[in-house]
Amino acid sequence: MPASPSSSAQAAREVLAARLGALRREAGLSGHELAVRCGWSPAKSSRMERARTPASDADIRAWCTACGAGDQVADLVAANRQADQMYVHWKKLHRHGMRRAQEEVIPLYESTRHFRVYCSNVIPGMLQTEAYAAALLSTIAAFQNTPDDADSAAASRVERSQVVFQGGHEFALLVEETVLRHRIGDADTMAGQLGFLLAVMTLPNVSFGVIPFGAERRMWPLEAFYLFDDRRVSVELLTAAVNISAPSEIATYAKAFAGLSGIAVYGTTARSLITEAINALG
Repeated sequence: MPASPSSSAQAAREVLAARLGALRREAGLSGHELAVRCGWSPAKSSRMERARTPASDADIRAWCTACGAGDQVADLVAANRQADQMYVHWKKLHRHGMRRAQEEVIPLYESTRHFRVYCSNVIPGMLQTEAYAAALLSTIAAFQNTPDDADSAAASRVERSQVVFQGGHEFALLVEETVLRHRIGDADTMAGQLGFLLAVMTLPNVSFGVIPFGAERRMWPLEAFYLFDDRRVSVELLTAAVNISAPSEIATYAKAFAGLSGIAVYGTTARSLITEAINALG
């Protein structure tokens, strides 16, 4: 695994920066000459070409115009926007509250046929009860200092999760046993959430595995990630969501998921761990 999933976004920016540098050289311009034509400082040109400062769409248009490469604008702007979408800070995503973030991914959920989800910290979003989701989202809003619309966002999350009960979707979900023990909300909220897991596990399109405390680790605990078919991986970091579409990186996460699946328990054994967690609530 890479040192940080954010490396994907940085790599995309470096590819874009290299393309801008190639255009400048092909035009026979120095960094200073390019800056004069664009109306900004030479330092800005240097930072953009070294991927130290993200280029805006307007910067790319100016750069291409200065290099006589107007035909490259559309492709480079598209590449720039893709890089922006790869690494999105939660505070930016939640600046108007969290309900919108739940709704924006509905088309992705509806179009995905095979979900592979690993969570090491909380219950996967698509299996959260409304009470559990509200408690979790309210805590997140307080930490991020963003608008707290946890109740409506939780209702939207539950509505989005109806794909679990629809035909045409398969779910392979893994959690660390610690997830069953982390107290999100009060005891009643946790008991309801864990009871819901026991019910959802009986669905024919759901495979739910738990990696026990005492499992011999052939794959170390990772950050939470969601695989949507073989098209996209969404990775959840403390500060940002990372969206990965590079086939080689998707394959790496798929390999990690397979490794984690191999040390998980399922069926009766997993149900026993969930029941134990319920009983421990008192």
